[in-house]
Amino acid sequence: MTSQVIQKDASLSWVDRLKAHIAILRIDNWTKNVFLLPGIVIPLTVRHGVSSSLFLHLILGTISVCLVASSNYVINEILDAPYDRLHPAKNMRPAARGLVNVPLGYAQWLLLMLAGVGIGSYVSKFFMASVVALWIMGCVYNIRPLRTKDIPYLDVLSESVNNPLRMLAGWYMATDTLIPPASLLACYWMIGAYFMALKRFSELREFADEKRAAAYRRSFLRYTERSLLVSVMFYASSAMLFFGAFLIRYRIELVLTFPLIALVMSVYCHIAFEPNSAAQHPEYLYRNKPLMICTISCALAMLALLIYRVPALHGIFTPTLPAW
Repeated sequence: MTSQVIQKDASLSWVDRLKAHIAILRIDNWTKNVFLLPGIVIPLTVRHGVSSSLFLHLILGTISVCLVASSNYVINEILDAPYDRLHPAKNMRPAARGLVNVPLGYAQWLLLMLAGVGIGSYVSKFFMASVVALWIMGCVYNIRPLRTKDIPYLDVLSESVNNPLRMLAGWYMATDTLIPPASLLACYWMIGAYFMALKRFSELREFADEKRAAAYRRSFLRYTERSLLVSVMFYASSAMLFFGAFLIRYRIELVLTFPLIALVMSVYCHIAFEPNSAAQHPEYLYRNKPLMICTISCALAMLALLIYRVPALHGIFTPTLPAW
């Protein structure tokens, strides 16, 4: 396999090389930056008035996050190439096929980070700190000696930290005066862990051979389908606990969205059981119509309830003293 890769690499034209280096940016994965939106919307529904620089900050901030995310994808592609060759689908990635010039890839990784952080510095210092943290977590997840992606459970928790970091980035695009609630950030973290654990579950089901699964991802030495599903329940429960803490203190109207949130999570769990599931390829989830209908309905309901109050709910959920 190695000799074939080297031979193919040596015969590449500059056009093929360029296409490979563009491909490892994983531009289609920029759809994950939709997780910026709640961080943008929530402070805008609280603060009074919109600053004249908001639109510029949204543009620069989005570009910054996309570039830093691509920097993380590049290092992931380079360092995971030997393991991706063992995966039934990921073995077609450019680096796994030997199409990427590794020294150029490392330069690409650093330049994308510098460009992303540099652009982010024009938004605010808090935003820039968020994208720097996003890049650092990419290093923690992919690069030895830490490489948390090889450690069971820590792989899920460290990767899903990107969710609250994206929320922080979106938050600081919209404001640099309001402080994001810790309960909401914790909820976002656990929701990310829920999605990531289901991705691991779906990946594990693709391998008929346990040894091949463990060779592809070391954490699969310790994972089983049962243990992953148990962790999924933990993450889902934790996410809803933190979401409940957030809405009780800040926006009780959002309690009405609980059924829609539960529906989205249930549909996503169902998807994870499908062969070659879209849960393994989140960039293609938009093609799943039931999930998109549920997600959009939930998002619209949340947006409406962030804008409009329901006074009756405040009376229903007002704490009462015990009769003793």
